[in-house]
Amino acid sequence: MTTTAISNRKAFSVVLFIELWERFGYYGMQSILVLFLIYEMNFATRSANTLIGAFSAMTYVAPALGGWVGDKLLGNRKAMVGGTIILATGYFLLSVATGNNLTIFLSMAIISIGNGLFKPNAATLVRRIYDQDDSKLDAAFTIYYMAVNIGSTVSMLLCPYLKDHYGWKSAFLASFLGLVLGLVNYFITHRRLDPYLPEIEKQPLSTKLMAVTIFGVIVGIGICTIILKYPLLAQICVWIAAFTVIVLWGFTYYKSDSLHRPGLQLMYLLTVEGMLFFVFYQQMSTSLTLFAQRNINPAFYVGPYHLFSWSAGQFQALNPIWIMILSPILAKIYTYMSQKNYNISIATKFVGGFICVAVAFLLWWVTCAYSQTTQLSSWLMVWGYFFLSLGELLISGLGLAVVARYVPASMNGFMTGAYFMASGVSMYIGSKIANIAAPANIEVLSSHQTLALYSKLFLNLSIMAVVALVILIALTPFAKKWDKYHRRNIA
Repeated sequence: MTTTAISNRKAFSVVLFIELWERFGYYGMQSILVLFLIYEMNFATRSANTLIGAFSAMTYVAPALGGWVGDKLLGNRKAMVGGTIILATGYFLLSVATGNNLTIFLSMAIISIGNGLFKPNAATLVRRIYDQDDSKLDAAFTIYYMAVNIGSTVSMLLCPYLKDHYGWKSAFLASFLGLVLGLVNYFITHRRLDPYLPEIEKQPLSTKLMAVTIFGVIVGIGICTIILKYPLLAQICVWIAAFTVIVLWGFTYYKSDSLHRPGLQLMYLLTVEGMLFFVFYQQMSTSLTLFAQRNINPAFYVGPYHLFSWSAGQFQALNPIWIMILSPILAKIYTYMSQKNYNISIATKFVGGFICVAVAFLLWWVTCAYSQTTQLSSWLMVWGYFFLSLGELLISGLGLAVVARYVPASMNGFMTGAYFMASGVSMYIGSKIANIAAPANIEVLSSHQTLALYSKLFLNLSIMAVVALVILIALTPFAKKWDKYHRRNIA
């Protein structure tokens, strides 16, 4: 192995491990958040779903601004570390939030701002490390993606267990300690990143810039806290964000060269389909977790033999588990198809993804509608998550690839921010749809009544997925035509 390769690997490990622990913290928190709001903080299910939707939207929108802060003001490394510290603070506050709703809103606002600084800047550092070696960049991001799923799997299994056996505080403290471990490892190894940073980023921040940064973070947290506290304001902000995305897209299309317009048309189409997927994805942290709590038998059996039991929040871990299993299989299929000179278009992959999403929710609906018991088998969640996760790989996993492929390089950062903003809007809408299964009195309903509610929700989501699939199939000829024009124009 060459000296450069060793240096790259050491530098990459610094970012990899802090990313792993950051995802450990975030997904550990997410696995129990809706349950915490309802069963500990006494939120109504509708209010909890809506709050999580607003929180998810802000968490996705914030990286658009956080990337700019890292690129233009702080430098990517300082922004990443600052984001980690802010995130750790948010998780710690959650651990002491019992009985105080304002602390809940403040904690979630802090987490959104911290994620906004961390997420884009950590990824940018990976690109810098392998900037001169494209052949290694794809492999590095594959490993990076696996780290995300390893961290999330472990925390989604651990935090609900800690909640069940040691209380809510211990579960949120686990997320906090994960970030602390990530920071400790970073401060021990951070010098490995020095060769990949411009000289200005190695210098300490000036007092003025430090003060401006702290002030900006405090203002951002204050604004986010107010938005989370008032649901109507959150809804208004989401619709403003949606309108902003449309305006940005229109402005970009109007200003673009005619040669780039077929690619932009295709990007808009596929991004809208990707946005729709996040409506279904958001069910994992809302309706599907509550469905597991209310109508899933937590015990796993093979025949008469009991294997183990899971807490409701632990079922969310099925998503990253299936992602890790299916990712290398899909990669091999893509490689094989390429060797046979048959490259599957992104539009076709999206069609396959929505078939999987439709199957997942049809499976949940049919089982709910025709079950003879109100406590369904835990294996239903395993296979439902299988299809939903496969759909994620075929749709959401390709979202940023759509932007990179069809948007001119000069607009890439701008449109990536718009993509994240659009995804956040979709996640908010997904939480509102989850409220189909959340009437005001759901906390006192019998398991038979809640099963009927989830049956109705899953039927509606199944219909949505099938409608999206039909529309996408109808538009596939246009997508292929625009792709053909795009390839010809940029050749």
